[in-house]
Amino acid sequence: MLLCEWDAAARRVLSERFPGIPLHGDVVQVETLPEADLVTAGFPCQDLSQAGRTVGITGSRSGLVGHVFRLLDGAEVEPTWLLLENVSFMLQLERGEAMRWLTAELDKRGYTWAYRVVDTRAFGLPQRRQRVLLLASRTEDPRPVLLNQEHGEVKIIDRAGLACGFYWTEGVRGLGWAVDAVPTLKGGSTIGIPSPPAIWEPGTGTIVTPHLRDAERIQGFPADWTAPADLLPGRRRTDRWKLVGNAVSVPVARWVGERLYTSESYDATGDQSLSSGARWPRAAWGKQEERRGVDVSMWPVAYDRPHLHEFLEFEPKLLSARATAGFLSRTRRGTLRIPEDLICEAEAHLDSMTSQLSVLV
Repeated sequence: MLLCEWDAAARRVLSERFPGIPLHGDVVQVETLPEADLVTAGFPCQDLSQAGRTVGITGSRSGLVGHVFRLLDGAEVEPTWLLLENVSFMLQLERGEAMRWLTAELDKRGYTWAYRVVDTRAFGLPQRRQRVLLLASRTEDPRPVLLNQEHGEVKIIDRAGLACGFYWTEGVRGLGWAVDAVPTLKGGSTIGIPSPPAIWEPGTGTIVTPHLRDAERIQGFPADWTAPADLLPGRRRTDRWKLVGNAVSVPVARWVGERLYTSESYDATGDQSLSSGARWPRAAWGKQEERRGVDVSMWPVAYDRPHLHEFLEFEPKLLSARATAGFLSRTRRGTLRIPEDLICEAEAHLDSMTSQLSVLV
């Protein structure tokens, strides 16, 4: 077994949680892979994310995935499976160039591959987090692993009485709006500060941000899973938020791991051929020159979960007056269709926070 992680805070957590496992700091410097059944890689998303720089798969960060193929090519014993994970926006960026590049690399090496976009909400957690899972093998069929299970999205028709999550750092081009869930937890924001999402409970007149421990739980970790990062000399206040935002949701990873043991076969009868240059669907598979889209949702399962306001266990923090004022300013300049009751209650929240500051002064 081998772990590889560049970030010092993440390495501190990994060494504490997985003692005795070899831990390398830079994939560029890893020369060979140990014998393994599975290689996983969640290569940096900054060049692929809609919230990042969107320079594409050849960017200095996301381009690190090329070292995965270098290591596979040099492995003395070839791993059975390769599993890659990244943001769903990679299917759209540059008309899907990132996925075309990845699948071309897999085709050159004789892999059969399948991918599917999955939503963390399907796995019992109140977070709308959509990620691409790309599974490939030269000896096994990845299609039944990712594509056989299908539940269909559980849609919320009426948001009355339900907490809603949104990003207070947005408001002009996006909002990250989610009903009975928080939007995707992120490691940071384009303005360089930790940016936990805001949570609004309609009718309360208050807007809060979740406690870090609840953010860990929203990713499927136990509370304080990232606490070892606090022991790092020179640590920053934002380190643990970054680790939580960069993580793979635990039950999603568990689901894939369990599905790898399936003995099911795959029926491709209803799959549609994808022409060269076609838009990538939510799910597809291929080998060599063959490409087929699959009509499945982002919800392969639908685990039970509590409502967002019931899930939170730790005292949240009131969204500051400054943050609320900035959010309202951006929404007034923008053209987004933001719920009017959110605007009204954000204004009331700002008045309340401003009054409290006046009393303190």
